[in-house]
Amino acid sequence: MKPLINPVDPAAGHLVRLAAEQKSQDVTDWAARIGWVVGLLLFIALVYWLMREGWKWRGTLQGDLPELPQPPAPAELGPARLSLAGRYHGSTTAGQWLDRIVAQGLGTRSRVELTLTEEGLAVVRPGARDFYIPADSLRGARLDKGIAGKVLAEGGLLVITWQLGDRLIDSGFRSDRAAEHTAWVDALTELSGGPSDAAATSHDMEGAR
Repeated sequence: MKPLINPVDPAAGHLVRLAAEQKSQDVTDWAARIGWVVGLLLFIALVYWLMREGWKWRGTLQGDLPELPQPPAPAELGPARLSLAGRYHGSTTAGQWLDRIVAQGLGTRSRVELTLTEEGLAVVRPGARDFYIPADSLRGARLDKGIAGKVLAEGGLLVITWQLGDRLIDSGFRSDRAAEHTAWVDALTELSGGPSDAAATSHDMEGAR
């Protein structure tokens, strides 16, 4: 009786090898994969927790920062010299672009609407705390390219220097139309009585990214 498969037949040998390979395929180690994913999630959660605790700690250190003045009613603002819609990118101690200020809600990035009058600057932030900078608290403005946690193209940031209590603050804004920044620098410099040394400081952002 003839054998069903000729052992020297190349085609039959190929079939035998395929069957052996199929039997020898590794079974997926789901336990190892799940363990790896859980470990990664725990690491991300730890990093997030450490960032949050650092933010809270910084806010505690800045607990002596006075309450932010609130904008007066629109009817009390007076005629607007300039207005701007854009983004608020944060505040730092003046002249120290990495010393972020988070107390009193100044660390919260948000959309912003600025209105400049002869009496001061109204900062309206949807979803965050509004504040007001009286004209006698303004210390000047400049074009810069970054503030703590945010680096832009040269001149892409409008930095306004102002006084809150005994602390001098730099606050960074970016208009939806960046070409407006120069007019704001001119108007704020005039309203504040000329550029101060702190307002004139521009920072080298090398390695900031």
